[in-house]
Amino acid sequence: MPGVVSDLHSIGELARASGLTVSALRFYDSAGVLTPALVDPVTGYRWYTDEQIGPARLVAGLRRVGMPVPEIAAAVRAEPAEVHLLLDAHLRRLVDGLADARREIVRLRALVDPTPTTVTTLLLSPAELAAALDAVRFAVGVDPELPALSGVLLDVEPDGVRLVATDRHRLALARAGAVVDGPPARVLVPVDLVDRLRVLLDTADARPVRLTVAGVDLRAEVAGRTLTGTALPYDFPDYRRLLREAVGERPAAYRIPVDVVALRAALRDPAAPTLAREYAGTPLAVSVLGLDDSGGLRLLHPAELSTADPDGELSTADPGAEPISGLRFGVNGGYLLDALDAAGGPQLVLEVDGPIAPLAVRRLDDEDTFSVLMPIRL
Repeated sequence: MPGVVSDLHSIGELARASGLTVSALRFYDSAGVLTPALVDPVTGYRWYTDEQIGPARLVAGLRRVGMPVPEIAAAVRAEPAEVHLLLDAHLRRLVDGLADARREIVRLRALVDPTPTTVTTLLLSPAELAAALDAVRFAVGVDPELPALSGVLLDVEPDGVRLVATDRHRLALARAGAVVDGPPARVLVPVDLVDRLRVLLDTADARPVRLTVAGVDLRAEVAGRTLTGTALPYDFPDYRRLLREAVGERPAAYRIPVDVVALRAALRDPAAPTLAREYAGTPLAVSVLGLDDSGGLRLLHPAELSTADPDGELSTADPGAEPISGLRFGVNGGYLLDALDAAGGPQLVLEVDGPIAPLAVRRLDDEDTFSVLMPIRL
């Protein structure tokens, strides 16, 4: 035993080497997170190996950032890639917790020094509001790890309301004119309330829809029926900044006419050609778009999808053939179909600056309603 112990570290030595206290090391032993290499059966002294110093330092760091004990235990035994996933998940919890704390502090300040809740009322055309909801609903996020994307933002302006939704892969915007009484307001409407409102709009008469925003309390009156709900307590991303980064403030390099009926049929064809790619470890079928002889948008066919250079120029499968020139870019075909269906109309325009730049799908007669899709590198 003495020879063995001489090659080990006492609990005090490990405490000094790792930054954990002796009592913390005892706790993590009892919790099964970091068990000693040897426990003296007579004295009960704990002894640790050199190889346990690194895991002990990891435990100390995870403890400092507040990671739960079960996840610390998993991290100590996991491969590096799994540890990174645990860190990512914990960081999201911390960010959400900070947002919750900020909202709670705002509430507490209001309790200490109460101020009247501002009320904003909007009168909107049922048909215009329905069209705006239809234009953005498809882009609402469904990832439970990103609750701030699980609704539709209503950004009330002096003469109307802008509706925004995003799931990180696409961003959809629309606008409805309104008679507004009250100050500007921004509220994130839960998607279930959005869907219930949309159903009522199908049965609405010509009377205006009345929307009332009173702090986090929401009220919609449609054709004699009333819906109530509470705004989501999350900070929606700065969509104006996202727009500046995605599509910029200058005209796009390419404005490509889109025959919606033809493109929709091509994308829905079970035999539609795609390129096999991978995203986050998951196989992904990529639809590749290019220009036809008249400058319109078309789905490329198998012989044109064999290779692609970094500039988005594709070559034919036949090495002796001439390269197919012109703009080429990849998209998630399902996402593009959603954008086409939401935009409506037989003719749209697609704006893009290059093969790896975000794409904007716009209506010809409405500059306020459009969606932005992220391309997929070929």
